[in-house]
Amino acid sequence: MAGTSRYKFNYIELLLLHLGMAFLIYIYEPIASLLLFGILAYFLFLIITKENRNNEALMAAAYIAGAEVFFRQTGGMVFYETGKYMVIVFLVIGMFFKGTSSRTIPYWTYLLILIPGIVVASMTISYQGEFRKLIAFNLSGPVALGVTALYCYYKKIKQEDFQRVISMLLLPIIAQMFYLYLYTPSMQDVSISLSGNYAATGGFGPNQISTVFGFGAFLIATRIFTIKHKLINIIDLVLLGMMGYRALITFSRGGVFTAIVCIIAFIIILYYKKGAREQSRLNFKIILLGGATLLIWLFSMVQTGGLLGNRYSNKDAAGQLKDDITTGRVELVTTELHAFVNYPITGIGVGKGREYREENLGIEINTHNEISRMLSEHGLLGMVALFILLLMPIIFWTKFKNNYYFLAFLAFWFLTINHSAMRIALPAFVYGLALLYIVDEKKDPVHRKRLTR
Repeated sequence: MAGTSRYKFNYIELLLLHLGMAFLIYIYEPIASLLLFGILAYFLFLIITKENRNNEALMAAAYIAGAEVFFRQTGGMVFYETGKYMVIVFLVIGMFFKGTSSRTIPYWTYLLILIPGIVVASMTISYQGEFRKLIAFNLSGPVALGVTALYCYYKKIKQEDFQRVISMLLLPIIAQMFYLYLYTPSMQDVSISLSGNYAATGGFGPNQISTVFGFGAFLIATRIFTIKHKLINIIDLVLLGMMGYRALITFSRGGVFTAIVCIIAFIIILYYKKGAREQSRLNFKIILLGGATLLIWLFSMVQTGGLLGNRYSNKDAAGQLKDDITTGRVELVTTELHAFVNYPITGIGVGKGREYREENLGIEINTHNEISRMLSEHGLLGMVALFILLLMPIIFWTKFKNNYYFLAFLAFWFLTINHSAMRIALPAFVYGLALLYIVDEKKDPVHRKRLTR
């Protein structure tokens, strides 16, 4: 950011703009498609005319990753996977102008590993299966991850540009939150389902909305520590309360638990990197955040008549303890591991998992776990791909420890793909952000020279 006053004006202005966007879509939902088209055209124009000099492609991809679920929910997407496709398109155009690091060979390898699974699928998927849709649904996320990693690995980015990327991720999530407050302003006049509260999500999937709102709450929480401006901090505290409440009342726990882990991971790294004087200032903000979190929980409990407590203690509406805390996910993972054991070399093929579950369980359902899906559908090559994804960030972190978000971003990716697979672009994109080299122009001139190509 160029200065506190300028940043304050831009942030508040953008918040109002996204409040207006949410209101427009609420009163006339078909306008969502027109707005999305305008946003995509604007970002394409910006990237090409600016030749991606200031990582405009990354900011564009961030905005679409944050906006994907909102535009899915409101019918704005041309294709269901448009969000993932556009993340890929924006970053490929960005790499055309800026290139990639010579150290990205492992991620090229990861992308190549995905191809044999398509060949196997062409032989294993039944004639009734929609081959193109199954491939797109299951591979668009992993490909988006690979392309984001190619763009970000060892990529230099200025601190102020990185904060703009964070803002681009956050703003459309805030717009979606505003939209849902307009759609369902109160929980006291609607029926609540403990398995996933569609009344609080505008009828859309609680799992996806919990994921993005949990991530939005995490980003707002980090701004309380990174933005030094009292008015902005007050606004962010209010937004945190609003976002945290909407995440909780989805009654989908995965996104909320992930957000808590990410916030803790961020604070641990930030606290470790700061000196004693700065740590004492952080203590107050940590206490403030803890108090805000408690108030959000208590308010949500009151609004849901205590049913939220039942959901998080794994009880039904009558207060009886449920047998399976994972809501059937363990059974899905077990089936996929069974497929890996039976077909360890080639796997069963991309997209075959849905049919495999129908054959073995009698139910046709998509996976919720990307790790077991990679193993079952790609076999040993899937194991190699997972090894690459886990090892490369660790290698990067051993050399450069200047990204406070590193551990939190990796935690978000890993936890999200274990409860929601890669249904949305967000975990794939956030994985790539963990690989950025953030440059502080004032403090880090040596490393800037070292990382030039």
